[in-house]
Amino acid sequence: MKKTLLSAATLLALSLAAPLAAHEDHGCLDDGCITQLLFAEGGVAGTHSGTIAAQRFGSWGIDTAGMDRSARPGEDFFRYVSGTWANTTAIPADRSSYGAFAILRDLSEARLRALVESYPPGNPETDGDAAKIAALYQAFMDEATIETLGSKPVAPLLAAIRAARDKDQLAALMGQRGGLSGSFFGLTVSDDQRDPDRYALYLSQSGLGLGDREMYLRESFAPQRERYQAYIAQMLQLAGWNRPEANAQAILALETRIAQAHWTRAESRDRDKTYNPLALADFGANAPGFPWATFFRAAGVDNAPRAVVRQDSAIPNIAAIYADTDVATLQAWQAFHTVDAAAPLLSQAFVQAEFEFRSKFLSGQPEQRDRWKRGVALAESAMGEAIGRDYVALYFPPDAKAKMDALVANVKAAMGARLDALTWMGPQTKTEARAKLENFGLKIGHPDQWRDYSGLTVRNGDVFGNALRSRQFEWDYRRSRIGQPVDKGEWGMTPQTVNAYYSSVKNEIVFPAAILQPPFFDPDADPAVNYGAIGGVIGHEIIHGFDDQGRKSDGNGLLRDWWTAEDAAKFEAQASKLGAQYEAYTFPQLPGMHINGKVAMGENIGDLGGLTIALEAYRRSLAGKPAPAIDGFSGEQRLFMGWGQVWRTLWRDDALRQQLVNGTHSPGHIRAFAPLRNVDAWYEAFGVTENDPLWIAPEDRVRIW
Repeated sequence: MKKTLLSAATLLALSLAAPLAAHEDHGCLDDGCITQLLFAEGGVAGTHSGTIAAQRFGSWGIDTAGMDRSARPGEDFFRYVSGTWANTTAIPADRSSYGAFAILRDLSEARLRALVESYPPGNPETDGDAAKIAALYQAFMDEATIETLGSKPVAPLLAAIRAARDKDQLAALMGQRGGLSGSFFGLTVSDDQRDPDRYALYLSQSGLGLGDREMYLRESFAPQRERYQAYIAQMLQLAGWNRPEANAQAILALETRIAQAHWTRAESRDRDKTYNPLALADFGANAPGFPWATFFRAAGVDNAPRAVVRQDSAIPNIAAIYADTDVATLQAWQAFHTVDAAAPLLSQAFVQAEFEFRSKFLSGQPEQRDRWKRGVALAESAMGEAIGRDYVALYFPPDAKAKMDALVANVKAAMGARLDALTWMGPQTKTEARAKLENFGLKIGHPDQWRDYSGLTVRNGDVFGNALRSRQFEWDYRRSRIGQPVDKGEWGMTPQTVNAYYSSVKNEIVFPAAILQPPFFDPDADPAVNYGAIGGVIGHEIIHGFDDQGRKSDGNGLLRDWWTAEDAAKFEAQASKLGAQYEAYTFPQLPGMHINGKVAMGENIGDLGGLTIALEAYRRSLAGKPAPAIDGFSGEQRLFMGWGQVWRTLWRDDALRQQLVNGTHSPGHIRAFAPLRNVDAWYEAFGVTENDPLWIAPEDRVRIW
């Protein structure tokens, strides 16, 4: 597979021990977003031989050797900033993409390995978090034992599916959120968008092994469906399930019907449509055909007064499909999804089959990731902030937080100045927007309080059992909070996560320690570069509070319309223009594939607005003094180069296809230049004219924030 320039969206692979994700309310910097809430209490002891330093980018923040100065900025700004790097960099064989995010994730992963392998083995029941982490990791690394066990660990789960002779019993299996059973419906617990001080139960559409409805319905994905059916049969055969070929055909047909009932990704991110509270007692009448009472009871949430339904018109249709499907097909569907989920923890035959389809075929990744990398992911997903506590002690000095606090304050002040200067927004809406900005929360580096893991049972040598218990532990923690006060200090990412996010219900922006490193942030780099890189990221997350969906919540995180109709119409007109710009970009290696402007709208608005207020903040930081030139580059040139550098990324073609279908972010080489085309200062900084391909006439440039 040839490599493709794309966005930095490499997600550190999560193991089966990963708890259920929170309700989708985070505006993350890229599709590597991890919204699990993993916290710990008490110290994790280990001996460390030393720290692993981050790589600096050039002497002042830009990798000038990685530039291609033969490229004109107005023709291909990505290549101008990162062209030589792109030409001389190979995607590692165990990755489907590689770039600035992946480089930092590799660094974080190496640091985590050193930590995890430093924890001494012991008795996980009595020796605290260190022994638990060691047990999680070492059990996964014991390949000989895992190979000897073969499929035995998953056998009891398959036996339970075989024993389920009716749809009521199968619905009970779907409700067991701590297990590995698949479900037609997803359950999560998160902050209530209409009552941000309380936790609520959310229910959403689910049931698709290929992830998105488009994979089932578009003719261009016929090869993926054909290979998926073969993979289903392969997994069923490995599991010893009867009639694997016939059942695989029936499962694909079933999932295709479910896909037809699913909302599109664009519809599912519309917060005006996805808040539909329904009493648990009314689900039977509202969506007949599915044993709701059994499902909720098995999940342990039957005491909840209601659930917020995200795709309200899809749920009854999916329930009807369940009622219309024979028990044998439902059993086979459940068996496949159980084995598919369990595969990374089983013997090599299962591991290889899962890798060949999900990583190699769908994303073009040539080789499996090293065992230790997957083992680190397992331990981190189960006890991420227990490890993160030591990570912070080693890699996040107090002065880094102080410098970030100052930078964020400058960018926030710049956003205030931009609000005051807006000519298209009326005074009533502007007052509300100002109040929301003033109420923005900020979390830098790591949480102040760490979660207690003492209730998690981990056993030496029991990788499969540890995974199941970890999932159950996390689900029990989350479901116990339904209706309870929201923990405002809680984090949605571990400190070692290379990402950032905005939470609309908490109205806060969050920056884990691991992203506060080059090329995003270097305390010794040129300030202009930092403003273009981490300043643009800070601005991006602030703008999520004012993007097409974030703007629907107020300063207290309450989902309500605080816009005048006139101002909302002006906003939507500019957003539509921006969406059209992005949808016009083509990908020659993938004919017919385009960015979905509605799905990526929030991120594209975030990029444009974030870069705009970062520029404003940089100008304000100069206090009227001229910026010095460095290596012949002006201050504003360096700022725009800092922005472009963080989006240097290569992806394989198959991964690009997956990104365009399943991702919420535009490809990275697009992000490196697309927002700049709407910023007048970029044209001035690089002398871009109407003769350049990236030129947009001033009257056609999008101006929102």
